[in-house]
Amino acid sequence: MEPEIPDGMYASRSHPRLVKTSLAGKLFSRQGAVLWALLAAFSTGYAFYDHAGITTAKAESQLRDAPPPVSRSVVGAPDFTGIVAANGPAVVNISVTGTMKAAQMDVPDFFGEDSPFSEFFHRFGIPGAPAGNGGRIQSHAEGSGFIVSPDGIVLTNAHVVADADEVVVKLTDRREFKAKVIGLDKTADVAVLRIDAKNLPTVRIGNPQEARVGEWVLAIGSPFGFENSVTAGIISAKSRTLPDEGYVPFMQTDVAINPGNSGGPLFNAEGEVIGINSQIYTRSGGYQGLSFAIPIDVAMNVEQQLLTKGKVSRGRLGVMIQEVDQGLADSFGLGKPQGALVASVEPGSPAARAGIEAGDVILKFNGKPIESSSTLPALVATTRPGTESHIEVWRHGKPKELSVRIGEVDNIASAAASKANVPGGKLGLAVRPLLPQEKLPGDTNHGLVVENVSDGPAAQAGIRPGDVIVSVNGIWVDSADQLRIEVAHAGKTLALLVQRGEQRLFVPIRIS
Repeated sequence: MEPEIPDGMYASRSHPRLVKTSLAGKLFSRQGAVLWALLAAFSTGYAFYDHAGITTAKAESQLRDAPPPVSRSVVGAPDFTGIVAANGPAVVNISVTGTMKAAQMDVPDFFGEDSPFSEFFHRFGIPGAPAGNGGRIQSHAEGSGFIVSPDGIVLTNAHVVADADEVVVKLTDRREFKAKVIGLDKTADVAVLRIDAKNLPTVRIGNPQEARVGEWVLAIGSPFGFENSVTAGIISAKSRTLPDEGYVPFMQTDVAINPGNSGGPLFNAEGEVIGINSQIYTRSGGYQGLSFAIPIDVAMNVEQQLLTKGKVSRGRLGVMIQEVDQGLADSFGLGKPQGALVASVEPGSPAARAGIEAGDVILKFNGKPIESSSTLPALVATTRPGTESHIEVWRHGKPKELSVRIGEVDNIASAAASKANVPGGKLGLAVRPLLPQEKLPGDTNHGLVVENVSDGPAAQAGIRPGDVIVSVNGIWVDSADQLRIEVAHAGKTLALLVQRGEQRLFVPIRIS
């Protein structure tokens, strides 16, 4: 005979011992169970009857006022198999070999785990294990690319192939080709390669302007050397400006991008390429949810110019700008924070000739609204030099229309793949003067940008491309000829004052 269970208790199947119940549990007596069964049957029948079409006036009102239903195609998981099958063969692996001076590698690590500089943007290749040989280091890196023309034109990132001695392109069918670097543009981080092959599979080019934040995208590339790997996500934002990348309105995504993905295509859900995966923002050095792609229209413009002219021309206005925040908007009488505030105008520049003044807020460029200051540089850069453009500025509390003939940015970052600028002289450096927009922190515009370093005393002392030589033995230098003269007068030793990022330091050099 089963033991009698006192009122207000029930026997648990998982735990045979008696467990105290809540108030609702008391209803589960034999009489309560019957009542609940009837209530459940009644409510189920009512719901079924209601769905059959008999609704109350209140229900009809709720249906009328309800938002439209979200289509299943929007919320459902996408199927990328067709895109991968159609485009995978046009995505290639790029293997790069080169050499550098061992002295260039002997630098302190400012990006340790606990460093305040641990958050930074990464452009990715996969570095190989260097092998020293007579003071030089052989380097190996891998990246991705994609074929845009059946006769062998391949696009990738400039940073993947920059300073390469040899570039090898591997197709998914395991064929390998030595590639020629037709040209590269470091400003946009785009390079154009050519391989000797015909009838190659190609990708379809889309329009990134039509891409919307929140839509699905996928990447195909070679992360960590795993060729033709596919990752997917959504567009997180558009027209992002990254440090020192003002000419490119990056697309931000949450697609997993890792070393080796650089230069690979970013596809939309229609199977069209809308971007080139370029870099990520990370604390660890690996993917952490923030990846950035170069819009494909920017890249294709670079490709066309490199193929036809061998260089890239960009429009120039000649202004220093800053963001308009709420406080500035209030002080200028703007209805909301918008536009690009002109902080200064370069004398003799296109902007100066057009009458643009410091304190103007540029609201429109050729009819396109400038929602934030980061929008303007990309619009100006993609305008052909010499073009007459129309600008709307906000001045003294009212709009004003101006016309400006766009100038040309000095071609400092675009180069054909030739050895025209071979470093030379006693130091083994290739240098150029600072441009007005490259003003150094502090009180001087003096300086020479190091573009290349070859075997020589400067390389042995640790001088790197991108350093700015400010002075030689305390003498300001502004031209390559002046640098050559000062080095000749210095004797066997000299001290270069170098600006490296935010740091200024003296570098002693012994001339053999």
